[in-house]
Amino acid sequence: MRQLLTDRYRERLSGVLSCYDRIIVTGTLPGVCHAKGMTAFLWAQGVRIFDYPRFAEPLRDRIRARAAELASAAGVTIEHIAKRHIRKEDIVAKVLAGRGDHPGLVHIISAMEACDSYKPWHDKRTHHSFLRPDSGKCLHYYFYFIDAQLGLIYLRVPTWCPFRLQFYCNGHGWLARQLTAAGIGFTLVDNAFLRIDDWQRAQTLADHLSPAGLHLDRYAQQCCPVLDVFPHVYHWSFMQVEYATDLVFRSQTTLKPLYEQLSRQAILTVKAEHVATFLGHKITPQLAQEIGSQFATRIEGTCVKHRFGKSSIKIYDKFGLVLRIETTTNDVSAFKHHRKVEHQHGPATYGLAPLKKNIYSLNDLREILRGCNRRYLEYLSSLDDFSAGIRALDRLTQPRPINGRNVRGLNFFSRVEQTLLAALQLPAFNIAGLRRADLLPLLSQCSPATLTRQLARLRRLHVIKRVAGTYRYYLTRTGRAAIAAGRRLTEHTIIPALA
Repeated sequence: MRQLLTDRYRERLSGVLSCYDRIIVTGTLPGVCHAKGMTAFLWAQGVRIFDYPRFAEPLRDRIRARAAELASAAGVTIEHIAKRHIRKEDIVAKVLAGRGDHPGLVHIISAMEACDSYKPWHDKRTHHSFLRPDSGKCLHYYFYFIDAQLGLIYLRVPTWCPFRLQFYCNGHGWLARQLTAAGIGFTLVDNAFLRIDDWQRAQTLADHLSPAGLHLDRYAQQCCPVLDVFPHVYHWSFMQVEYATDLVFRSQTTLKPLYEQLSRQAILTVKAEHVATFLGHKITPQLAQEIGSQFATRIEGTCVKHRFGKSSIKIYDKFGLVLRIETTTNDVSAFKHHRKVEHQHGPATYGLAPLKKNIYSLNDLREILRGCNRRYLEYLSSLDDFSAGIRALDRLTQPRPINGRNVRGLNFFSRVEQTLLAALQLPAFNIAGLRRADLLPLLSQCSPATLTRQLARLRRLHVIKRVAGTYRYYLTRTGRAAIAAGRRLTEHTIIPALA
């Protein structure tokens, strides 16, 4: 098995860290988050179906009043955004630059955005009135907080039923707070650690993010004062999750050429079956998922992204020092694992089943996404082995003085040398090695004396080595890599370009 990048560049790495990045969670009220449930709730409360807007308006006013109350208590002004191109993150970043990162309410932003809703409907055939699913726009509030444990978070609260909440936090921000509490020094830029004094302890801490530490119910009660109306508490499920594995290099000069080659090879060599394997899936005749790869150039640099349905895995660099592999999913149930399965009839069993979407799958999801990153890292490591052959090829093609004599390098454009090098790569010579007598039938244009000189030259270039006490030769590791790289370059690049 080829060495992983983490092992091969061990001396040039500051550290390696796998950690949750972006986590977005959706909060729904189980009994009223669907039209049939809200219809039953209104009937139970004695509210006419066509009075549904009149029922929802006081709840809307409650949320508006709560937003104004929180803003007044924290000394902030609610800022309304009417244009889509304005990024909320930029606004909050400016506020934090002047405010600092002490815990508390940072800012409140309001915006008119799409929301789920219901509309009253009367069926003339059955003479029944009920609610039907609908969509529209309503005012949304974004409550940004600095949490003492999570760092920067926000809660998105709509002002119209059924009050579907959205909660955001970042695993790197949470880990930064844990490192501070543990007395471990670090340097965090954006959402990437460039330095940690103890990488092993940091990884241990990163593996302990739990659902209880998200404080979801506390923020829901604080910002959405409608829970006394409905007989349920919020059910929290994953909307989007990112899990990143960072290889932090000591120098930009090490990462830059490595990343350029990895990104170039990844976009050219990764096929649909590879993408499926990275993300733990199989391609079957019944598959109805979109699979593809994309190379994007951003202000920060380039990014290679592979998609499989609602999940993706990508590689990009940050600040020229961090090589990040990141798996993103918008549907965690697309992944399967072994768990307890409850059946409608009969006892529970243990088997392979889709991952549950609720936040209590956080620990299981960590292991699944880490496995995706590991498989992609293993694939990238195999691509990097090819770069070693390219570097060896460059050294071997230049003339070099040996014992006072100039020994010419390899020439992959020469038909004679192409035939010789192809013969050296034959699988039959991998076990017992090769002799001059084995090569003569394959190289009819070479005389025994010429072939002897060629073998001596290849020995001086360290392409082949001689077995002590015999006249048998083996390809060296450098020779094998150089020949493979040279033949690939000639056959797949130069010849097609000149055709």
